[in-house]
Amino acid sequence: MTPRVQIYYFSLWAESLLQASVYLEKLPSLDIKPLVADPTDKALLQLAQLDCDWDGENLRCYSQLSHPELQFEPAKIVGILGLQELVEEEVEPDVTPWLVMISQHPHKIEPVIDRILTLFTRKGGKVFYWAYDEASRYMPSFARVAKYLNILVHDEMPLDQAASASLNPTCITLHSSPLANMIPYAHPFIEEVNKQIVFLCSSMGLTGHRKKQVDHLQKHFKDRFLAIYDHSIPMNQRGGLAKYKAHLCPEGRTFTTPAMRYTHTDRPFWSGCLGQIPVIEDSWQGGRLQELVEAELVLRYSHGDLASMTEACEQALEATPQQRRRVYEHFNTHGYIGAVVAQMIAAETFARS
Repeated sequence: MTPRVQIYYFSLWAESLLQASVYLEKLPSLDIKPLVADPTDKALLQLAQLDCDWDGENLRCYSQLSHPELQFEPAKIVGILGLQELVEEEVEPDVTPWLVMISQHPHKIEPVIDRILTLFTRKGGKVFYWAYDEASRYMPSFARVAKYLNILVHDEMPLDQAASASLNPTCITLHSSPLANMIPYAHPFIEEVNKQIVFLCSSMGLTGHRKKQVDHLQKHFKDRFLAIYDHSIPMNQRGGLAKYKAHLCPEGRTFTTPAMRYTHTDRPFWSGCLGQIPVIEDSWQGGRLQELVEAELVLRYSHGDLASMTEACEQALEATPQQRRRVYEHFNTHGYIGAVVAQMIAAETFARS
């Protein structure tokens, strides 16, 4: 029989245990003010809305997982108030429940994390953790969570030795940057696009170094250059960026949050899913996204080297529709979170059988 899998996606924006389809239907009208520290702060509220919508796209991806050797039941979402429902919910004997956690969200429930994960795993539940940033170093509860994990995807390398020593010995691990939280082929490929490059900056990383880059690019490319400074792009607006030929996606070494300085964001991946040429800078660890560079699926420039950055941007703007379609096909096949999550759950499932 085909193994059956039930996904429970833990979200700080949800409350009770709900079917993913019900939550996603309510999401556009969801009032997030009660969930924001200061709902009168318009800037904070805007950031919170972006994060809530981004999290909703994650759920959309997790609710549409597929694998030829697994049967995924309709996904559910659970918030802090629904954790007791999670551990008490009965599942059919032939269904394996998987709790999916991301980022540093587990630390938000530190007072109850041991009890919840103990009860969940005791009834046969499995735990999948996609750890963004440097969770093993900057999330104090990482070691406590690690012992329950069946799958860990992490974008820091290496993991902190002391914290990772607590990992479940059978835990399957994968080193990966955050991938696109997009449904594959959600946006059609655009054959003819504007010969312009968009710099996907972030207010969190708008340092003197970044401003120097922007000033240089504006002077060099003039009307072929556009910079966006939003912390994140509204999910319903990402598709609109497909009309530009190339996206400049800096990695986070100059972000003001220390945990993000060694990482790449998901921007190169969803840009690729749109059929644009992602231009990235190298990271402290040098080989970040090396396989994509070698396969000529992204272009990379040297950190702090304006000439190198300019050359990479010029090359991206000369890309042919055939080159862009190759990027589009690759990222919509391999560069989105659903592909990795489904494959890893299948690997863990059949490793046990």
